[in-house]
Amino acid sequence: MAPKKALVTGITGQDGSYMAELLLEKGYKVYGLLRRSSNEPFDRIQHLLDKIHIIEADLTDQSSLDEAVRISTPDEVYNLAAQSFVPVSWKQPVLTGNVTGLGVTRILEAVRKAAPEAKFYQASSSEMFGKVQEVPQTEKTPFYPRSPYGVAKVYGHYITINARESYKLFACSGICFNHESPRRGLEFVTRKISYTAAKIKLGLAKELPMGNLEACRDWGFAGDYVEAMWRMLQHDKPEDFVIATGAAHSVRDFVKIAFEALDLDYEKYVKLDPQFLRPAEVDHLIGSPAKAEKLLGWKPRVSFERLAEMMVKSDFELLKSGRRPLSEIEAAL
Repeated sequence: MAPKKALVTGITGQDGSYMAELLLEKGYKVYGLLRRSSNEPFDRIQHLLDKIHIIEADLTDQSSLDEAVRISTPDEVYNLAAQSFVPVSWKQPVLTGNVTGLGVTRILEAVRKAAPEAKFYQASSSEMFGKVQEVPQTEKTPFYPRSPYGVAKVYGHYITINARESYKLFACSGICFNHESPRRGLEFVTRKISYTAAKIKLGLAKELPMGNLEACRDWGFAGDYVEAMWRMLQHDKPEDFVIATGAAHSVRDFVKIAFEALDLDYEKYVKLDPQFLRPAEVDHLIGSPAKAEKLLGWKPRVSFERLAEMMVKSDFELLKSGRRPLSEIEAAL
């Protein structure tokens, strides 16, 4: 029997790399979309390059997506690509809308035309809830996005529902709350914390500039969350699910645990920097994973404390070895 085939957009990112590993473990033939750039960002999937098939395509270019779906003839499509850094979405709102919003329409159109039997997963976001209308947030909570990124994700979420209802595609969305890992980009707050804490421990930095330490998020481990995404496409019908831990923690909590893991007192090093405050902050984001637990049998396995410790210890070993992540090397060029 021929192996299942999966097409993963954003395969070089955090979620894409974990998804590729999961699918390979399950015997899939994996195709990954790569957007052409002067640098080839393979640091997260270097160990997988001889096992996956890379196709050059871009969420802003319809013809390349059509060709990617035609070549891969996928059984499952995981749309994990996006302009996903919230602060950048205020600086580049049109680009964010084009990639994170309209890009979903383009990949859905490619699937509709070339692989209408394929199952489609859209990476929705807790940022869609923004100014939250209820706590905790469920699949029925109204959206109130507070950033261009959140607005673009709402568009992608509803266009996926529209494709499901209009064309009978097996198309569903996972409303994922914050999920982190040692593979998180340096621009994201959790990785900024873990990486800077490690630098301070090694004498490579003196302080950690931060914005709102009281902002609360529902944080989980990316490796757990990609399993939920996969389970959604194994479900007997396409439905949308909140993927979360059901527990919220402040940025301060993450900072404290990360620094304590290295025997450091965070209060000696953390400095408030207004440039890192959002123009419009989201409220108390905490998701209810009850539906996913009931229908998918999914539960997060990595605790918040273990996640923070995992990330800071990984960064400490990375820096101790003298290596630097690709994102930092690129920033220095």
